[in-house]
Amino acid sequence: MQQQRLKQPAMMQQSLYHPGLLAAPQIEPILSGNLPPGFDSSTCRSVYVGNIHPQVTEPLLQEVFSSNGPIEGCKLIRKEKSSYGFVDFFDRRCAALAIVTLNGRHLFGQPIKVNWAYASSQREDTSGHFNIFVGDLSPEVTDATLFACFSVYSSCSDARVMWDQKTGRSRGFGFVSFRNQQDAQSAINDLNGKWLGSRQIRCNWATKGNL
Repeated sequence: MQQQRLKQPAMMQQSLYHPGLLAAPQIEPILSGNLPPGFDSSTCRSVYVGNIHPQVTEPLLQEVFSSNGPIEGCKLIRKEKSSYGFVDFFDRRCAALAIVTLNGRHLFGQPIKVNWAYASSQREDTSGHFNIFVGDLSPEVTDATLFACFSVYSSCSDARVMWDQKTGRSRGFGFVSFRNQQDAQSAINDLNGKWLGSRQIRCNWATKGNL
């Protein structure tokens, strides 16, 4: 009986770290990550998981993240190319540990992105807003950096950096949304060619082709 009990953790460890599922991190964990200005992570117990391979199931996602501590809930939202999900921990420290240890880990050969969950409650619907394209972004620019740059215009509602799904790194461009069209035009006029990080950014109206 005791021998069986000893075997069980080893089997669980083997299934969790199966070489085909979970490889060593290929990118550095982003501790501050893409967080909106003013977001307080000290009270957050949930993490967002992005770029999830279509073959990953909800039970597998739960198994992977439970290695960091007891899980209160796990939700997987399926999309055709890459899914995303949310994992709720009972303890904030477990959520922080999951961000540090699992961001960039490969599931079925695809690196997952793990960060504090904030999108559902802190990002508004921008589908009817005015969007501009921002190119030539430095690799270190995050959503929060981009938002901070454009939030000098009061109607700035959202900022998103586009990420390469294979490498987990910035693709060098993003999109910024405004509630007011004049603010969007002013941002293009005023910030095109200005320095953000280590590069001069390009600003223009977003077209359907690059959205």
